[in-house]
Amino acid sequence: MAMDGSNAAVVEELAVGCFVSIKTTLDDDFQGQVITFDRPSNILILQGGLKGGPKRNIRLLKANYIKELSYLGQAEDPLDIKNCYLDLNKCERIGVGVTSQAQNIFDALSKTLPVSWDKTVIVVMNEVRVSSPYLP
Repeated sequence: MAMDGSNAAVVEELAVGCFVSIKTTLDDDFQGQVITFDRPSNILILQGGLKGGPKRNIRLLKANYIKELSYLGQAEDPLDIKNCYLDLNKCERIGVGVTSQAQNIFDALSKTLPVSWDKTVIVVMNEVRVSSPYLP
C-alpha cells in the first residue's frame, strides 16, 4: 500500500508481531517484524534478522519516511502462557526491607513450620512473632 500524509495512522493500526515489507522515501527496502509503534515520537520499531537466529537487527523508523508498506502476515504468538503466572506463595516468602540474615532465618523456619511476614517481623504458626534483632 502506498503511503500518504497519514502514515502514522496506517502504521498505528499494525499489530505488534506482524511482518511487514517497507520501502522508505530514501528507496531503502527491508522486511521486519513490528515490535511497537511509539505515537508521541511517531517511530515504528521493527525487528529484522533470521527467524531462528540469535542475532537480531532493530530498526527505529520515523513513520514520515515510509513510502510503501506491505503486510506480509502475522507471526505465531511467542507468548508462553505458562511463564506468565507468578507463584504468589513464593513471592510472599520474600521479605521486604529485611536483612539477608532475617531472610535466611525465615527460609530455614519455613522448611518445617508455617511462617509468614508481617512487615519485618517473622510470624511463626500465626502465634509467635520474631522481631529484629534476630538473635538466639
